[in-house]
Amino acid sequence: MESLSHRTDIELITAYREGGDPAPREQLVMRHSGLVRSIARRYHGRGLPLEDIEQTGYVGLIQAVDRYDPSRGVPLRAYAARTIDGEIMHLFRDRGWAVRVPRSLQDLSRRVAAVRERMGHRLGRSPSLEELAEATGETEERVAEAIAAGRAYTAEPLIEPDAASEGSGNEGLPAGRVLASEEPGFTATEDRDLLERAMRALPPRERRIVGLRVYHDLTQAEIAARTGISQMHVSRLLRGSLETIAEEIDATAVAS
Repeated sequence: MESLSHRTDIELITAYREGGDPAPREQLVMRHSGLVRSIARRYHGRGLPLEDIEQTGYVGLIQAVDRYDPSRGVPLRAYAARTIDGEIMHLFRDRGWAVRVPRSLQDLSRRVAAVRERMGHRLGRSPSLEELAEATGETEERVAEAIAAGRAYTAEPLIEPDAASEGSGNEGLPAGRVLASEEPGFTATEDRDLLERAMRALPPRERRIVGLRVYHDLTQAEIAARTGISQMHVSRLLRGSLETIAEEIDATAVAS
């Protein structure tokens, strides 16, 4: 194994694939294990244990080693960073919520997303709120809340600064994927900021109403009592506000 440590990544890849010996593959995983830990740390604090995130990252690293094609001219480290990042993002899509919303809304958001996808395939277009409400047995307002909550979820891939420094092999990473410094709690703050920036597009009253509904899980009747307006008015404001938030978040995602 010691002699393998002096070989380049491409030499190890070639030795593994041509000889069938798992030792070069193990050497590659060991060599780039720091990359897994670096990327995993960027996702720590988003509601999942760091150990689970790192284990998923190692799955991505092994997949990268197995799938890597040297002929494409991309360094293994850069390719592995993307693959590790993608696997961790899949983990969060399945299990994590960057913005903490009530459990009932999380569950409904997943259910609406599944129904929306099925109906989209069948109809050949995105179903309307009315169609989704009928299919799920929920109100249009509740469906709109679920869609907005789902869009508020984000997991921006971030790479450790030293992993993207000159000569590290990560020069091929997209611009904006590397942070200049590490700061505890940054990722959680980033996610909250995304939603808060979208909410700033709303007038103060609408911002308060959305906050009471999404963060505090108040019913429309309870919000009406607190704000001094009718429940019907609350319903109309919520629907329009959630559509605005969804559009703002989508626009931010496209711009980034």
